[in-house]
Amino acid sequence: MKLCMIGTGYVGLVSGVCFAELGNEVICVDKDQNKINNLKKSIIPIYEPGLNELVKKNSKAGRLKFSTNIDESVQKSNIIFICVGTPTKKNKYEADLSQVYDVAKKISKNIKSFKIIINKSTVPVMTGDKVEKILSKKVKKKLFSVVSNPEFLREGEAIRDFIYPDRIVIGTSNKKSNKILKNLYSPLISKGAKYINTSRRAAELIKYASNAFLATKITFINELANFCEKLDINVEDVSIGMGTDKRIGGRFLRAGPAYGGSCFPKDTRALIDTANKSLTSLSVIKSVINSNNKRSDLLLYRIRKILKNRIKNKKITFLGVTFKANTDDMRESSSLKMIPYLSKKGAKVRYYDPTGKKQEFDRLKNVQFKNNIKEACISSDLIIIHTEWNEFKLIDLKRIVSKKNFIVYDLRNIYSPEKMKKQKIKYFGIGR
Repeated sequence: MKLCMIGTGYVGLVSGVCFAELGNEVICVDKDQNKINNLKKSIIPIYEPGLNELVKKNSKAGRLKFSTNIDESVQKSNIIFICVGTPTKKNKYEADLSQVYDVAKKISKNIKSFKIIINKSTVPVMTGDKVEKILSKKVKKKLFSVVSNPEFLREGEAIRDFIYPDRIVIGTSNKKSNKILKNLYSPLISKGAKYINTSRRAAELIKYASNAFLATKITFINELANFCEKLDINVEDVSIGMGTDKRIGGRFLRAGPAYGGSCFPKDTRALIDTANKSLTSLSVIKSVINSNNKRSDLLLYRIRKILKNRIKNKKITFLGVTFKANTDDMRESSSLKMIPYLSKKGAKVRYYDPTGKKQEFDRLKNVQFKNNIKEACISSDLIIIHTEWNEFKLIDLKRIVSKKNFIVYDLRNIYSPEKMKKQKIKYFGIGR
């Protein structure tokens, strides 16, 4: 099939590359000329394991192309995916849908034969209705069908999630579109993916509801971890005991920093905003947002306590600063709140992240990026394990720190408290 992915951000690029891998002809479109030029050279703008190899392979095979010409790309394609950003509006909970609507207007000028317009961007309920109205102003309804097809890709696991999805959600009541899309996804359905055909509005809500529920699980276990610390209980025992119940499941029941990234923060906020406009109270999700917002403050309070309120001139190392491992995504990472706070209090902060230096910290006083773990940790007073990268799990801290009385604050519980005790390392975890 001939596909057009409008937007080469995380969702558009990964989805486009994977569709090409399945044998489709794909054009990935973006208005950023520099990004498109780089993609043509197989220079990837995001860190995602395996993506670079697939871009090279499918570009060479002629199945994957990159362009800034949206008009020509839409005209050449049968199925158009809208994959642009829907960030939170400044100082509001509302999702900014301006990019989605701008793309819809551009698509409407280029429909001469039947096309399926798929919203893959995460959008509030009824956004598809508005897209349909925009298209209807210039195009006869028989020439297009607007469908919701939310993505469920985890950063760092996106390729696997696309090729082996739990489910494929198609929101449409149009039989022709449903048949075509079931055929498009047939290679994945044959591998066991469940194909779910719903109304368009239901599909839009499924995405938000899923992310809100996962955010709730993370927040729940984080709050329980606070309780465990008061009672000298290991929260991991509680997580295992709960997670083995099939009704609950163990995934996302790992205590740690506040949730961050491109999805959970903005999607929970947008869901609340949409519910408020419908005069519906989503009190559980409101509580989740409030609790998560306070999470970094609580961790900073614990750092102050660990250092006995003596932060000034302390050498503090952050291992990992992205919101999770296997991604370079800094969006709403708790390090964005913690590092500036410690810097302001006079600490000498060093950080190392496998995905490199971060511009977010460039202007902060006494904050330095180090090229390797040893340089970051040597002579540290406090080492904070912020992100659970695999390369942090087997570090010989005693050897590289070269200091007797250093402290480890493990925000991901990747180390064994017993082993730390045997090595005579002062160690603190989450919910332990």
